[in-house]
Amino acid sequence: MAEQPAVNRQVLGSNPSQGASTGHFSASGFTICLMIQSFLQTTTHSWRTQSWALRLMRLWLGVTWIYAGWDKATDFGFLTRGSASFIGTQLSGYSTQSPIGFAFNKLIEHAVPVGIFVMVSELAIGLATLLWVAPTLAAFGGFSMSLGLWLASSFHATPYFLASDSAYAVLWLSYLLLIRNKRKGFSMSFERRGVLRVGIVAALATAFAGVGKVFTPSAVQESAAAAGKTKIIKLASLKVGATKNFVLSNGAPAILFRSKSGVFAYSAICTHQGCTVNYSAASQKLKCPCHGAIFDPYASGNPVSGPANNPLGKIKVAVEGAWVVLA
Repeated sequence: MAEQPAVNRQVLGSNPSQGASTGHFSASGFTICLMIQSFLQTTTHSWRTQSWALRLMRLWLGVTWIYAGWDKATDFGFLTRGSASFIGTQLSGYSTQSPIGFAFNKLIEHAVPVGIFVMVSELAIGLATLLWVAPTLAAFGGFSMSLGLWLASSFHATPYFLASDSAYAVLWLSYLLLIRNKRKGFSMSFERRGVLRVGIVAALATAFAGVGKVFTPSAVQESAAAAGKTKIIKLASLKVGATKNFVLSNGAPAILFRSKSGVFAYSAICTHQGCTVNYSAASQKLKCPCHGAIFDPYASGNPVSGPANNPLGKIKVAVEGAWVVLA
């Protein structure tokens, strides 16, 4: 009978390791709940304490950037090579008309990763702006993106106020300066709570991008895939030795050739300073009217004389049925 209390204690006592594990999970869950609650309180407090003018700017910029990212996420063609809305096609157009075209030339080879980065960044900037997560960093990101888009696509817009990208750049900069004055600097906490907030925004942005692909209607996916087969001309209408000028979806001029061995095409943008080249049937060369560069279309578009050093850009084409199409 003297040993009974010891036996009872062993049977009725809890497992020390199991108790510690349960307590650990309970503490972790409680900590996460507190962090989420703090996250929501910070967001709510930021909206309550800001002026109506700042709220309006923040709401407009945040919603617009989320919409821009969502629009890309639900566009099946945005990351589909050959599609009219493919990011690579856009980059190709930027390379011929932007004052920093050389930078876009480098990005064309990595078009899909660039497209994913732009899409997720737009979603992250919009979400961070609305949720007040790293607001100065988000505002700087929005300003940088707007400035880049202005240099890329609307730099030559005349009159200048027709370029929406420049207007957004000014709006983001104004918003950035306003919140910077409120926060007294660009400092950002990298403690556990700050990292969690940034992590939540990054996860939401990635989730939005993934969900967008799911919500893309199948009809849109099929039309985007079909857009990669844009018809240029019927093969029977293009005699051997003839050429056909056409325009790419981004507005860039191009020229199609048919030889005995098949069809091929080049960008009609001179690699010297961006003028449009013309084909001379007499010399069988492509000539730039601006500075006299001459390219040989039957030698991979390489320059044969003049100031140009690089060959013309190749455009992928193919024959499908009775048509010559963009490949």
